Amino acid sequence: MGAALASILLFWLPVAQAASQIDVYHFESGSQEDRYKALIEEFRCPKCLNTNIAGSDAPIAQDLRRTVHRLVVIEEMTDQEVRDYLQERYGDFVLYDPPFNARTWLIWVVPSTVVAVGLIVLVLLQRRTRALTVPAGDVRERVAGILDE
Repeated sequence: MGAALASILLFWLPVAQAASQIDVYHFESGSQEDRYKALIEEFRCPKCLNTNIAGSDAPIAQDLRRTVHRLVVIEEMTDQEVRDYLQERYGDFVLYDPPFNARTWLIWVVPSTVVAVGLIVLVLLQRRTRALTVPAGDVRERVAGILDE
């Protein structure tokens, strides 16, 4: 009985500890809290794939939430100053909407180029298909000629 109880406790202890790690921050006003929530929704977790820091449980996301809280409440930075600070520290990856510059031009140009090339290929294939199709009347005449023979 004691061994079973010990194994249950050893199994559930990490689960309970993980569940108890909830960020609790104090704000001077509701507007600070709203700004904080909007900002943590806006930044991408550097460790996770396509998850914002509000929805990530990664330790780096917890650090980033703590940093955003410090910048908003203690250092009283504007939203743009917080964005600039995190972008300078973590690079363009932390932003869901990276700026157009020499390092990011590829991610802005490639999708539109692929779409344009795809549309051109579709138009060319459609024209080729039209040129190769035989009018319906010609097909009927051929079929009737073959059947008569």
